[in-house]
Amino acid sequence: MISIVLLLIFVFIASKLAPREKAEHAKVHGAGQIGLLAALALFGVDYFTSYYYATGEMMSALHPYGLEHNAYIAVGIIAFANFVFGALYMYSLGPFNEGGGSYTASMRYLFPTLSLIVAVTLIQDYVLTIVVSALSGGDQLLSALNAYDASWVWHFIIGAALAAVTWYITIRGRGESARVVFTLIGTFVLLTITMGVGLFFASASGVPPVPAEATRHVASLGEAMLHMLTASMKGMVALTGLEAVSNGVQFIIDEDFSLIKWGKKRLPRLKGLWNFYSGKSGIARVVQTSFLFYGGVTTLFLTAFSLRFNVFDGTLGRTLVGNLAFIGFGQLDGGVILFWAYQILAVLMLAAASMTAFQDAQATEWRDVAIGEIPEAIVYRDPRGTFTRSVTITFGIAVLIMFLVRGQTTVAIPFYGVGVFMPIMVMGLAVRRHILEHAKGRARTIGAAGAGFAAGLAIVVFLGQLIGKWHEGGWIALVSFTILAVIAHLMLLSPVGHREAKQVARIVREKARVEGGMASIVEWQAFKMQEYRYKLLIAIFSIMEFFGIRQLTRRHLAVAIPGAGGYSVPQLLFLSRAGEINGVKVTPRRGKAGNMKAEPTETKLEHYQLPPRYVRHRILVPVNGVHQGTLTSLRYAHSLSNDVTAVHVSDTPEETEKLKRDWAQWGDGVRLVVLDSPHNMVLEPLIHYIQKIMDAKQQNEIITVVVPQLIRPRWWSNLTRTQLAALLRMALPFETGIVITDVPYSLETEEPPKLSSNDLEKEKK
Repeated sequence: MISIVLLLIFVFIASKLAPREKAEHAKVHGAGQIGLLAALALFGVDYFTSYYYATGEMMSALHPYGLEHNAYIAVGIIAFANFVFGALYMYSLGPFNEGGGSYTASMRYLFPTLSLIVAVTLIQDYVLTIVVSALSGGDQLLSALNAYDASWVWHFIIGAALAAVTWYITIRGRGESARVVFTLIGTFVLLTITMGVGLFFASASGVPPVPAEATRHVASLGEAMLHMLTASMKGMVALTGLEAVSNGVQFIIDEDFSLIKWGKKRLPRLKGLWNFYSGKSGIARVVQTSFLFYGGVTTLFLTAFSLRFNVFDGTLGRTLVGNLAFIGFGQLDGGVILFWAYQILAVLMLAAASMTAFQDAQATEWRDVAIGEIPEAIVYRDPRGTFTRSVTITFGIAVLIMFLVRGQTTVAIPFYGVGVFMPIMVMGLAVRRHILEHAKGRARTIGAAGAGFAAGLAIVVFLGQLIGKWHEGGWIALVSFTILAVIAHLMLLSPVGHREAKQVARIVREKARVEGGMASIVEWQAFKMQEYRYKLLIAIFSIMEFFGIRQLTRRHLAVAIPGAGGYSVPQLLFLSRAGEINGVKVTPRRGKAGNMKAEPTETKLEHYQLPPRYVRHRILVPVNGVHQGTLTSLRYAHSLSNDVTAVHVSDTPEETEKLKRDWAQWGDGVRLVVLDSPHNMVLEPLIHYIQKIMDAKQQNEIITVVVPQLIRPRWWSNLTRTQLAALLRMALPFETGIVITDVPYSLETEEPPKLSSNDLEKEKK
């Protein structure tokens, strides 16, 4: 009776503390913004539920080999990794507080290629989170019913049903989802405290451990080290929630929660602390603060009692947590009721962990649509702020994978949690770049070293995950990462991946209903990715041209014919040096309708005539400032023509104003054209300007683009130079009437050589 009353009290307290979405917060930017408790529930449930299986997985890598007493080493490694990565992500919420996590960070400070890889890696991890969580919940339910050995069909059906329940709750909106999940988490915390008290009482009262197994394999030193590595890696699955919070911060309301408001008013001396936890970044940091300690504390707690009572996964037909729950709750009158309630709660919590994945799949996939990686039709946001199509597609893929693995959690779990450490590594590198660019003095040195260490540790853990799970099929993760990265690039390069400015604005502001700073950042990401797409296409077509596979030009090619006449050859035809069109020697002739006819014939010189002489020579000189290269290029340009135009792509207003002031003195009277670049791109505005000039070009006019090119004394230094002339040639490979050349220059850093007496005499003469 006491146990029933205690259970009802726990459920009542948890439900009363559960957050209620305020009406004014329901549709902030159409996002259904959530507060502290809701964020803790939706973005914390994933790592809260790692309590049920992380320690069991860790001990299962040690116990069969008699290494369980060395588990505290693995616990220390897990606690250290939790602290380092948790601190990294808490800091990252300052510069990257508009959502997107390492995807946004890599786009801003690293490379678009990494952004694409991070995006597909995260989607894969979210899908696998749903698969593993739902199947684990089904396994827990069947285990409680002593039916764990049932047919795989039952594992699949129950897992799919649990995933369907979380899908339905998710599409109902974040407010309702948060209330349900917080009630489960609150009940879980109160029951876990009760179980802990029971375990301490059982240990103090001398409850004997379970008898040890008769025979076990004795591991060698090499095997022991490998098993310790495997145990450490398996215990780190809780860290998957780090990226989840950073990615989903866009759904958190941007205001201080009650404690921060009270602290700013009553304890102004702690202003730095209150500012650190202010706004939506502060709410997300509260959620991530638990990462500093949760993994280490819970793993230490379960490991200590696992060794004390000699229970592990599979002991007495229960999981490690199930065995400890049976012992702990068994110290109370009617504790069997609490034990069964805890087992059922484990099923519900494991299923609810899918909600974190569903929330972050939404946060990632609508951004992927904006950049061109996913078709636009995926974006649909209902009045409650949920991307229902994204959630439904993610759910469908997860159920398909459940079927492919035949409902076996052990088949899917080697891939779960592996990929997330690659985004963590990317975040560490991006934070390091941010610190190097914005911090100064000691903070710059220490901060960059700390972020670099976190990135290095992440790559070590990533490789450790692959090695530790290699024999279980973890090697397939490398194959899947490669395949997904290739597919992502193919989607971006296809017509589906093309995004125009109006289309991006429609996706972000109309379909996704996002406004403010987040909308501006996503639009910038979309244009940045389109520039990356443009460069890839240029490179691919240039390689094809190198091997003789020609790109179709957008412009018509003029063909001269006898009698000073001419025709425009359609873009599907190519005129070769030998006077061939598509490999057929032709003689242009007039038909009844004035069309050109192609007839196989012998090429004769009189069929051609000299092109007209050029009467105008226009020179374009791209400049980024006034320096030695600019002046050298202007001198060369003036040697070709007096019609010279300098073109500058504006990055910042201050830098443009400085250039204009310097140009008045050093520009030698050359007109200066300034192009706006709202998205900090250089190549695309310049190409658009050149194409605009070419569209207005007359038949007897030629354009030359003169590019200043810095040459350094070491050949390997030139590999890192800006290849603007080469990029322009690749961007305009089949345009006629334009010449692109570069003018090399070097910076004089050494004193000029001294002249000999003979040289001086020659100079005087």
